[in-house]
Amino acid sequence: MIGTPEELITYIWSLDREKKYEIKEYHKKRSLDANAYCWVLCKEIADKLRITKEEVYKKNIKDMGKFEIIPIRDDAVNTFINAWCSRGIGWIAEIHNKSKIDGYTNISVYYGSSIYDSKEMAILLDGIIQEAESLGIPTLTPNEIERLKLI
Repeated sequence: MIGTPEELITYIWSLDREKKYEIKEYHKKRSLDANAYCWVLCKEIADKLRITKEEVYKKNIKDMGKFEIIPIRDDAVNTFINAWCSRGIGWIAEIHNKSKIDGYTNISVYYGSSIYDSKEMAILLDGIIQEAESLGIPTLTPNEIERLKLI
């Protein structure tokens, strides 16, 4: 276990210099149980609204999820959108507006929950739970939901 900055530096210097390494901030990963419950509720909401669970999920990704607005060269917009959306159900990209940069269009890109950390997943799950409750769909108790988020 590396505890001090000095131990970290010593460890880094001991690594194979022929390889490349990445150092990044640690974020607790999303709970697979929270993800499974998210899909259970999406299905129940979908049944009530007579739409698909994927439509419910995408709506909540857009309402509660992680997103960015990025400029893309006008001639690459369709290629970019198709490539982004091919990553999974929650990976959504759509034209936002014309960029201030000449020859570019701003694209809203939403990240699928597969890359969410536990905090981001909790926000998404809370939104889905609120939607379910507003439709009269029973949900787990607040304590059970908090345990799901921590697993």
